[in-house]
Parts: sequence; structure tokens; C-alpha cells
Amino acid sequence: MDPVIFGDNQFFGVNHLSEEKARTQAIRFQNTDEIIKVLDIAYDAGIHSFMCTTHERIAEVCAHVRADPARYADFKFLPCMPYAHKYANAVTEHGMLEALRLLLPNGNPLGAMLSGGMSLATRDMEGIAHLLIDAEMKMFQGCATPIVFLQNVVTDFLLGLGIHQGLRIFHDHIRASYGAEPGFITMNLPLLLDALDRQGIENPIVCFNLNKVAFRMCGGPEAYERTIRSRRFRPIAMSVLASGAIPPEEGVRYVASFGKVQSVVFGASSRQNILATKHALDEHFVQGLKAA
Repeated sequence: MDPVIFGDNQFFGVNHLSEEKARTQAIRFQNTDEIIKVLDIAYDAGIHSFMCTTHERIAEVCAHVRADPARYADFKFLPCMPYAHKYANAVTEHGMLEALRLLLPNGNPLGAMLSGGMSLATRDMEGIAHLLIDAEMKMFQGCATPIVFLQNVVTDFLLGLGIHQGLRIFHDHIRASYGAEPGFITMNLPLLLDALDRQGIENPIVCFNLNKVAFRMCGGPEAYERTIRSRRFRPIAMSVLASGAIPPEEGVRYVASFGKVQSVVFGASSRQNILATKHALDEHFVQGLKAA
């Protein structure tokens, strides 16, 4: 894992602190060329890993990277799936069965059976999960994807329902079919690690919020601090600046104080903010990793 990872929230109108800023960014990045300009700034600053949703516009970014292998020789995509809005919109528009059939890869026999009205209750849910993962991964063909993440909306949904086997299904399929490391994004780090332990998943990659104001840290900062210091896993911290509420140096120093976080993911849309956050990470986080 690279110690610094660039995220994509800003490209798709996600800002947890300001709805107005989110709308402004969504308008700006309607043009994929604008996304690529920002990615180029991050890449040229030495950030070579891009954590992204499976939004359909990311397919255009993948095509751009594939078309210039010399320019992007070290560019790595870290897909996060599923893109929840795509599924929610499909279910709203078409209903559950038809949405599932439309989202599955073309020509698969399960899609044909679903179009005949067979009940989901009688279908192989593991097989459906595999097909949906494969459909999400299709846009990344020919691109480096060393880690593939399960989005927190699904991770925490499975946790809440107690369907922990779903985490294992994702883990095993990503390793077997893509030769990649499976990762999990969560808003409840302690609970997820307990579930992964019960599934026999050792030393998992887990991405979670970590900041000194406990922004979106379910269970509270004390539980997170105990967990990070006592459990065996590979931590990736996100929201370290609490969506801009914490200055870069202050946020990075807090994360670095644990000594066990392996990577930090952040998003930004301006050259100034990208370079400032990268500088703070290099000085107060990356140097500590090298020293260790």
C-alpha cells in the first residue's frame, strides 16, 4: 500500500461539511477533463494510488489512463464498490428483480432466469455477488487494481444484519478472481474487526474515519484508539481533516501519533490544497513510517 492515497469524493458532489461546496464541485466536475486535471496534479505530486467509487464516469478515467501507459506507468486504481446510488436508482426505476437483471453482465444465464421472474429467495446469493462484483470491475480491465474495497454502505449493512458471511464472499472472490487484496471501508471499526475475526480473515485492510474531533467515528475515539493499538490489521485512515474542519498539519499529526496507520486517503480539488496536504503527510506521517 502506498502511504498516501487520493480519493474521489470531491468529483461527485460529496462534502460532509458543506452542501454548497458539494454542489459547486459537482458542477465543476461534470466534465471528466476537469477530473483528470486534478488527478494529474496529485500524480505529479507523487500520489500514485487513486481510491475511487465505481461511478460510471470513472470508466472514462480508466480509458484515459489505459490510453497513455507511459504517462501513467505507476498509476493504481483502488476501486470501492458498489456505487450505491446506481443500485438505488435502478431499483427505484425498475424494481428489484429487473434492476438486478440489468446490472448483471450481459449474456449470463442467471440474468436470463431472473427475467423469467424466478424468486430471489431461491437463487444462489454467492453467485449473484460474484457476478455483481465482476460487473463493477469490468471498467478497470487493463488497469492496475492492487486493492479492491467493499464500500461502507454494504460493509456496515452486512454488519448490522449479522450477515458476516457476505464479507467472506467478497474477500475470497477478490483474491481468487483478481489477484488483489480485499479491503473493507467501515464507520464502525471495532465491530467490523470482530466480524472479520469470526470469518477467519487475518490481518485485513480496513479503511475508516480517524480524526481528533471523532467525526463519523461510530463508537467514539477511545474505542478506536484502543482498537488501533491492540488489534492486528492494516489501517487506512480517511477523513483525517474532518472534511476541512481540521488544518492539515494538525490532522496528520494526530493520525501519525498512533504509529500503526499504514496509509492516509484524502480528497482535494485545488492544487494548493493537494500540495499542502501532501507536504503535511510527507513531513509528519510518511517520514515516521520510513523511520519505523
